[in-house]
Amino acid sequence: MSPFLGYYVIAGIMFLIGTIVNNRLKSKFKEYSQIPLGNGLSGKEVAEKMLADNGIHDVRVQSVGGFLSDHYNPQDKTVNLSPDVFAGRSISAAAVAAHECGHAVQHAAAYAPLKMRSSLVPIVNISTRLSQWVILAGLGFMFGKSNPTILLIGIVLFAMSTLFSLITLPVEYDASNRALRWMENSGMTNRTEHDKAADALKWAARTYVVAAVASVATLLYYVLLFMNGRSRD
Repeated sequence: MSPFLGYYVIAGIMFLIGTIVNNRLKSKFKEYSQIPLGNGLSGKEVAEKMLADNGIHDVRVQSVGGFLSDHYNPQDKTVNLSPDVFAGRSISAAAVAAHECGHAVQHAAAYAPLKMRSSLVPIVNISTRLSQWVILAGLGFMFGKSNPTILLIGIVLFAMSTLFSLITLPVEYDASNRALRWMENSGMTNRTEHDKAADALKWAARTYVVAAVASVATLLYYVLLFMNGRSRD
């Protein structure tokens, strides 16, 4: 099997799985976005209450464009909510808003995996841009001759992205756990609402699992190519 064919097989399989999980996530979000939260609070109000309950008063909650573009920015301490979440008064809006505030709580508590992930961002930004080109050069697709040293450098660069994907898993699951625990303890949701919120966040977390598995599988494939190349030398 050629290096390109093997890569496309892995990428195709993971793309198919990722598409299924993403479609399921969108379906869950749409389903729960049509179920009103019993207390009538908007995503913005849920976020502000969770921050206040956790003693966090230096984080702003604001609206950003896009669908499911919600995220917490530790650089400027903002919880950024998509329009449907910011103004929504549904179970899905509450779940997503609380999840993003879970990251703010992590930040305030100096949660180690979040600190590690944040520190890797500048490195990963560079390695993501360079790794594929360096790997292609190492395999000989750019200069006509393979070079194990260049390939190894490309693998190390790609490994940084894989590490980032793996560290993201505990960060995302912990944020969801913090959100769900607060929603239950604060009386933000009743039992039925809580179960639906947990289901929505479960599918959101699975998108990160798929990304991590895809990255690990691709990295192992590159390592296998490197080892096979060394064995032929």
